[in-house]
Amino acid sequence: MSFATFNLHPDLLRGLHGLGFSEPTPIQKSAIPPACEGRDILACAMTGSGKTAAFMLPILQRLLGKSRGVTRALVLAPTRELAAQIDQHRRELGRFVRVTGAAVYGGVGMEPQETAIRRGVDILVATPGRLLDHLGRPYARLDGIEVLVLDEADRMLDMGFLPDIRRIMRALPATRRQTLLLSATLPPEITALAREMLRDPVRIDVERPAAPAVGISHAVYPVSPELKLPLLVELLRRPEVRNMLVFTRTKHRANRLAEGLVRRGVSADRIHGNRSQAQRTQALAAFKAGKTRVLVATDVAARGIDVTGLSHVVNFDVPKVPDDYIHRVGRTARAGEVGDAVTFVSSEEEADLRSIERAVGTRMPRLTVASFDYTARTAERLEVPLGERIAAIRARKSDERARARANAARHLTHAR
Repeated sequence: MSFATFNLHPDLLRGLHGLGFSEPTPIQKSAIPPACEGRDILACAMTGSGKTAAFMLPILQRLLGKSRGVTRALVLAPTRELAAQIDQHRRELGRFVRVTGAAVYGGVGMEPQETAIRRGVDILVATPGRLLDHLGRPYARLDGIEVLVLDEADRMLDMGFLPDIRRIMRALPATRRQTLLLSATLPPEITALAREMLRDPVRIDVERPAAPAVGISHAVYPVSPELKLPLLVELLRRPEVRNMLVFTRTKHRANRLAEGLVRRGVSADRIHGNRSQAQRTQALAAFKAGKTRVLVATDVAARGIDVTGLSHVVNFDVPKVPDDYIHRVGRTARAGEVGDAVTFVSSEEEADLRSIERAVGTRMPRLTVASFDYTARTAERLEVPLGERIAAIRARKSDERARARANAARHLTHAR
């Protein structure tokens, strides 16, 4: 089957050809025809399977020839990175058609976004929180919306966006609209939400249990917590490790791990919620360009990083729930490629790992590195206890206040 069988506009087919897309993926085969007919969609497909094109191509097809100046399609995504990625795919797929769009998310100035909303771009891709910031102002109106897409709906529910989504839906026109709900996993809570939002939806792969992409090789390395960083450096010496996306459980650990890698001569950066959007964008761009070999991330990035040719994903910390494992490792082996997923597990994390193995239906092989000294001791701590961090901050502020008082006393003496 080719994309031509979907009766897409020739200019959309030109865009697909320019991207090197010749044969649709399973989710695209199942979703594009009913979506082009205006049907509601409830779709579950693994990460990296081509969900974005599955909903964006029908939207672009629908909006061809429509009058400009009215926003007709709204795509909601849980993270800045995913919103930016979807908007990039929109530009690439629609490069030969006259359909406009913009991405609206936090961490950057609102003025360019306001301009796009006032102009009435055809397709708006947004995170719920920033979109509500705009909807609180008189220039933002969504009364022309014909298509609503919720991408990574399970993640939005996990992140507490359900009240925001309900507020946004109240701002949409009451007339019939097409709604598409897509995700890599669809737990019962999302299925219940779909029953509330969708009308007679076409269900795609809803009953299929979530699983990582078939091209991923999984391996587990048992290691004590204090030796995880040295073991990571040891793995980076292997020639087959071209680049590496490493996941930690906290932003603090992501910072310390990236700093530890840099001290050891590894080009590394980090991406998480405490970094500004400019910093996150710069770090991701450098990683995609090959200027940075290792990108350390928290789960906020797991749904929005699409890196061509990513060879390795490392779970530096075992995720607490299986769905997070699936989304993390889904950053590699995308679009039919192959990749490696490595998990470092300490004795304290074995229970979480067993839960993941039960969910994916396989026991992952336990491996060791012959050249690595598992008995070594290190004084470096990746995780500084919260109490120590607070004490250090208080001590630093106390020193700053003391210096400020001393400077003020000196100035007063000179004045006299």
